[in-house]
Amino acid sequence: MSDARSRIDEIVRNNDIVLFMKGTALFPQCGFSSRAVAILEHLGAKYETVDVLQDPEIRQGIKEYSEWPTIPQLYVKGEFVGGSDIMMEMFESGELKQLISADA
Repeated sequence: MSDARSRIDEIVRNNDIVLFMKGTALFPQCGFSSRAVAILEHLGAKYETVDVLQDPEIRQGIKEYSEWPTIPQLYVKGEFVGGSDIMMEMFESGELKQLISADA
């Protein structure tokens, strides 16, 4: 297992909700990351973020880890949920609230 993959695996396992994003929760660096943060904030989720712009190995590694080509990426209880479009669909249907509430 590569160093980046093992670091990602540790982050995903040690945080109930983690968002790999561009920028930080206070200063998102792309519209998709901003939307993902807004959704989690609206739901009152307690979550961690990882700024992929600060670490090129994590930025590339997370795409391989999830087999998902874009960022942001949301993980809940170690499971990959999806990117901002999937988060928005799940938010609108109520699925994301249920998923996060069940794990709170």
